[in-house]
Amino acid sequence: MGNLAEKVAIVSGSGRGIGRSIAQKLAAEGASVVVNDLDAEPAAETVATIRAAGGQAVACPGNVTDDDFAQRFVGTAVDSFGGLDIIVNNAGYTWDSVIQKMADEQWDAILDVHLKAPFRILRAAQPVISAAVKTARAAGAPVPCRKVVNISSIAGLGGNAGQANYAAAKAGITGLSKTLAKEWGRYNVTVNSVAFGLILTRLTEAPAGGDSAIKVAGREIRVGVNPELLSTLEQGIPLGRAGTPDEAAGAVYLLCTPESDYVSGQTLVCGGGFLS
Repeated sequence: MGNLAEKVAIVSGSGRGIGRSIAQKLAAEGASVVVNDLDAEPAAETVATIRAAGGQAVACPGNVTDDDFAQRFVGTAVDSFGGLDIIVNNAGYTWDSVIQKMADEQWDAILDVHLKAPFRILRAAQPVISAAVKTARAAGAPVPCRKVVNISSIAGLGGNAGQANYAAAKAGITGLSKTLAKEWGRYNVTVNSVAFGLILTRLTEAPAGGDSAIKVAGREIRVGVNPELLSTLEQGIPLGRAGTPDEAAGAVYLLCTPESDYVSGQTLVCGGGFLS
């Protein structure tokens, strides 16, 4: 029995990287987790690791930008585990260019995955949360504190050259989180965001042999940071290194614990001391 026993969590983009570590951490603390990834295989792998460790999880693969995804994601939590207590909007990727070279397609794709998809998931969750609160109050039972943690970035706080789309989306997450903190306080829901700094994942670590790429909706998008640039970036971090996915997951977990029940509308920076 952990801090999150009997809680039900959904974590988007949790088949790999930071999202996978978040799902595993929440499950290790007792939460039943709905795992999502764009591809079915990594989602199934994360579910398997959670179950092997004695936790509970199911997969809900799919693209978070699909029109029907939000309802399906929330519905999976309700159908599989009977409710919804924790929402972590984590899915995303970067598609960088300086503004004069950035196509509308690039702008729209990144705003869709980082801002529109979380908005849709939260909108789909509202009736479920509202109904659960009304049922508890009608029965004279206490209303448990539910949690929303939206993933932002230091790029959304201070901007980053070549990432006008990503920085704008992550700045939007801050506004969305602060607004929902005010709207959902009446449901005893805390809504916060975590702004990550440099975290080592497949999106930031370029392979030794050169560039790497990911495939999203039929597009091949280059990812990874040049090792020399990565070293330079790490030198600007007070702790002297990039963070790990498990450390990033720890920051999200902090905002899911009972100890944070009176913390809402805040942005926690997880960046090793580097702010923006």
